Amino acid sequence: MTDAAPADDLEETVRRSDPDRWLASRFIADAQARADVIALYAFDHVLARVPTMVSEPLMGEIRLTWWSEALDEIYAGGRVRSHPVAQALTEAVRRHGLDRAPLDDLIGARMGDLDAAPFLDEADAAAYASQTSGALMQTAAQALGAPAGFQPARLAGQAYGLSLLLHRRAIGGKTRLPEGMPAGGVHEALRAARSGLKAFPVPAFPAVAYACLSPRYAKGAHMTVLEKQWRLFWAAATGGV
Repeated sequence: MTDAAPADDLEETVRRSDPDRWLASRFIADAQARADVIALYAFDHVLARVPTMVSEPLMGEIRLTWWSEALDEIYAGGRVRSHPVAQALTEAVRRHGLDRAPLDDLIGARMGDLDAAPFLDEADAAAYASQTSGALMQTAAQALGAPAGFQPARLAGQAYGLSLLLHRRAIGGKTRLPEGMPAGGVHEALRAARSGLKAFPVPAFPAVAYACLSPRYAKGAHMTVLEKQWRLFWAAATGGV
C-alpha cells in the first residue's frame, strides 16, 4: 500500500481533499488533538479513494480488507504496519481510546461503494450518510472529548453527508441517490442533532461545526471559501449548527 502521503504531509492532503473539515479543524486549539483529528480525516480520505482507484471490485475489496486488518493490529495493541495514515491513526486511537465500531463502519460503507448500486430509498441513503460522514464526525468528536458513541454528532454528520450527495447531484455529478429525493432528510437529521449538541463539550465543537454548511449544500448552493469561513466562525462562536 503506497497510496498515502508521507506523515508530515497528511494535513496538506486533508486540506486539499477535504477543505470543509480542514477549515473546521483550525478551531481546535490543542495541536496534538488537531493532529489526531487530521489523522481520522486522512483515514477517511484513503478509504473513500479506493472505489475510484480500482478497475474491478475485487481489487477494492483487497485494499479495504488491508485497512480492516490494520485496524485489527491497532486495537490489538501491538505493532502496526508501516503506513503513514495507519501510524497516525494508531496514535489517535490509543491516545483517546477511540471506539472501533465507527471506523469499521467507514470501511463497510466503502465496500458498498464498490458495487455502486443506487440506494433503495431515502432511508437507505440516510443510512449510508450515517455510516460515512456520521461515523467520522462521531469519532472525531470522541477524539476531542465527547462521550463515545455520541449520537447527536453522528446525526449532524449524517446531515452533512446527505447534503454533499444532494449538492453533487445538483451540479450534475454522479450519485447513488434515488431519483427526485428531496432535501428533507438533511433538515430532519440536523433538527434531531441540535438538541443533543446543547450539552456538547465546547472543545469538541470543531468536530461538528462544519455541519452548519449542510443547509446550503442541500440547496445546491455554491459557497466561496470566504463564506465557508464566515459560517464556520459563526457556528464556533454560537455553538450551533
